[in-house]
Amino acid sequence: MDLRDYFRILRRSWILVVSVSLAGVLIGGSASVLTKPSYTAETQLFVAIQGSGSIQELQQGNTFSQARVQSYVKTVDSPIVLQPAIDALGLTVTPEELSGRVTASTDPNTVLINISVSDSSPVQSAALAQAVASSLIKAVDHLEQPKAGGTSPVSLSIIKPASAPTSPSAPNTRLNLLLGLLAGLALGIGGAILRAAMDNRIRGEADLRRVTDAPLLGGIAFDHDATKKPLLTQAAPQSPRAESFRQLRTNLQFANFSGRAQTVLITSSLPGEGKSTTATNLAIAVAQAGQSVCLIDADLRRPMVSEYLGLDRNVGLTTLLVGEADVNDVLQPWGSDNLFVLTSGRIPPNPSELLGSAPMKQLIARLEQSFDMIIIDAPPLLPVTDAAVLSQHVGGIIVVAGSQKLRAQDLQKSLTMLEMVDASVLGIVLNRIPIKGPDAYAYGYYSYGSSSSIEDVQYGARRTPKSQSLYGASDGDSDFDRILKDERGRRAVVHPRSHRD
Repeated sequence: MDLRDYFRILRRSWILVVSVSLAGVLIGGSASVLTKPSYTAETQLFVAIQGSGSIQELQQGNTFSQARVQSYVKTVDSPIVLQPAIDALGLTVTPEELSGRVTASTDPNTVLINISVSDSSPVQSAALAQAVASSLIKAVDHLEQPKAGGTSPVSLSIIKPASAPTSPSAPNTRLNLLLGLLAGLALGIGGAILRAAMDNRIRGEADLRRVTDAPLLGGIAFDHDATKKPLLTQAAPQSPRAESFRQLRTNLQFANFSGRAQTVLITSSLPGEGKSTTATNLAIAVAQAGQSVCLIDADLRRPMVSEYLGLDRNVGLTTLLVGEADVNDVLQPWGSDNLFVLTSGRIPPNPSELLGSAPMKQLIARLEQSFDMIIIDAPPLLPVTDAAVLSQHVGGIIVVAGSQKLRAQDLQKSLTMLEMVDASVLGIVLNRIPIKGPDAYAYGYYSYGSSSSIEDVQYGARRTPKSQSLYGASDGDSDFDRILKDERGRRAVVHPRSHRD
């Protein structure tokens, strides 16, 4: 993964990172509040060698004292120094307990000894520091006294008496908050990366590219109202969802510029990814562009097209396949455009056999003579074999992938299944993509009421007002749509209704 991948992961899991970071700050603050304050008092001693004061003796004494200072520092936390201090203050602690609160150090190349003592009372800490310093002076004087008698050649004196501190040395609230923030931030980032490594769902184009190189025909913007209003005609003309289907229509025209895939099958890997709504709305969008479209509900297990469009499904595809009716008798017009719908009909006990039969192949061939495009809503690939069987009769397949829901291995299985039957995959459609965020579709979307559509951005086209539309194109068509429409207008198209007359 490169830097952009890590940035995308952080954007996806920013709530987790922020939450864990705030939790770290809260823990650091709580630790500061719950920790009992501690005060530290300090004192400083000077080590000198007693001599006649000649230059040679001074040099020798200075070298000697620097060599001995380290030994005196080690002596501070010994019982010989701490016990007299305890006795002088009348404390009930042991030298071992007191040694954990006493710290002695020395600066390099100096004869200074620093002693600091921590206690819950500022006055007590100062008294302890002073008592330990005085006890050290006596202990060194005793230890350095010559065996033959006489005075010690080493003299320790206090040059910085201990004073009661005015503020606690611990807890350090700022430090605890900073450490809590850094720890929480590290845990949050680590959790986000681990979550991304374990999460194999398809969320956006970057995840899709790790599974397949198939073209991405478009991304359908997520809309909270899509459940109640699934149709393109029920959305605002310039809404992100409407723009998504117009973009899908235009990209499909590019992918199928030669026109060989006149019949397009739309399927998905699993149920609930939005294949039926995608097929229905794509048919509406293509019909709005002036083409004659036949929408076939070939999902003979859970048909949904008739419910979305409000049509009767008792007589439909299965009625034709068993020879009980003619295609002209069951095609149902919908809307004001050239959109005709062939509903599923009664649900049969053998859907795969019907969809793979010769009558189904003959039906598609007959419809291709009358319509510019045929869009088939097929069952999902993984639960049943209907779509794989039906793929042998169509010119191209579009696989709908439900963003945030479909897992990478399921999409890989679906594409492998289509590859095994030598199906022609035109591309992938990502459904339920967020409008904003790291997984938003790359082209972006305009807001409601915008004067330009996504196709204007993609191809540099400027929308022609409806009163000035060219070639009879409906409002919302791109320049590319108008060119194709004008070219199709030059060839003879048999209208479905001519078969009824």
